[in-house]
Amino acid sequence: MPDASKLSTIPVGQLGLLPLESCCNLGKKVDKYLVKWRKARLVKEPKESIIFDGYEQETFLLKSDCPRFASGEAKGTLKGSIRGKDVFLMVDVGNYSIEYSQCGIVKPMSPDDHFQDLKRIIAAIGGKARRINVIMPFLYESRQHKRTNRESLDCALALQELVGMGVENIITFDAHDPRVQNAIPVSGFENVMPTYQFIKCLLKTTPDLKLDSDHLMIISPDEGAMHRAIYFANHFGVDVGMFYKRRDYTRVVNGKNPIVAHEFLGDDVEGKDVIIIDDMIASGESMLDVARELKKRKANRVYCLATFGLFTAGLDVFDAAKKEGIIEKVITTNVTYQKPELFERDWYESADMSKYIAYLIDHINHDASISDLLDQSERIQARISEYKEKHTISDNYEA
Repeated sequence: MPDASKLSTIPVGQLGLLPLESCCNLGKKVDKYLVKWRKARLVKEPKESIIFDGYEQETFLLKSDCPRFASGEAKGTLKGSIRGKDVFLMVDVGNYSIEYSQCGIVKPMSPDDHFQDLKRIIAAIGGKARRINVIMPFLYESRQHKRTNRESLDCALALQELVGMGVENIITFDAHDPRVQNAIPVSGFENVMPTYQFIKCLLKTTPDLKLDSDHLMIISPDEGAMHRAIYFANHFGVDVGMFYKRRDYTRVVNGKNPIVAHEFLGDDVEGKDVIIIDDMIASGESMLDVARELKKRKANRVYCLATFGLFTAGLDVFDAAKKEGIIEKVITTNVTYQKPELFERDWYESADMSKYIAYLIDHINHDASISDLLDQSERIQARISEYKEKHTISDNYEA
């Protein structure tokens, strides 16, 4: 249950949760937590107070639509009043399961399409909301965050565009490079890490891990993910290893320079369980190459953790890797689209982020500090201590 002390601050406005079609399932889960908490919180409070007008509702979900014309063009529409509300828009720009028809040709929605729909809904709000917040777990164009040649800076432009349209807070998860927030230095930008949820999911589903440096090691698949690996390793009190990618800079394949080899820096992994941690699994090629290199070095079990499981090359490569004994388990979050067949795989586990997102929304709506939510150290250590004692963790904890 959220801390009732947040009632010492007045909500910015009536809460409105507005998940776009790409994020409707996650939005419904978040809404259930908010409805439950606020109903319980007002048991002893004066419901007739104007301060808490609309504070308790059967649902905080608002409805919108982005119908398309036969030409493929679209418009954003709202289905209900939004005036005076503190609106939290939720969008999953990576959800390719949604399709539309253009000139009789059915197409999956691209990240560009989702981002345009987000802007359409903001335009439909037309300045009538008290405040606009955007929850975009997979940050749009986050992989195009810096220049290495004469290139566009798409992520920075997208952030500036949202701020220019009146968005006050942008909440994202595990940004590819959080320094992109420098593009909007005086606007609200929160880069939330799912470390606690990863550790909960891993410990809950793996009863025989030995959490010491003799039996466990954290691996960064490249130099960019090193800070994640170090954070994980510090909590577990184990060593870190890192692979770096040797690339062929004379060629470009699928928009990037192909990897020639993975070179390893770190201690001996023989006989140890290893956890590979990264921000995303795209095709999975890089992650599985690293897993194979670790198995060549006689690592024991290999666990792959990534915030975003895109699986752009399908699941067959992971099925084969599991069959070969290359990987033991893959854990990703539910903040981006998950293929239904993923849940049929014995090698896959999903870390649910809906409760955590609900906490963030609840705090932000009250203009309360979210520092304790962003700093997960105490909760992580509590779960690790519980696991060392019981070889499992209970379900009786927050977030």
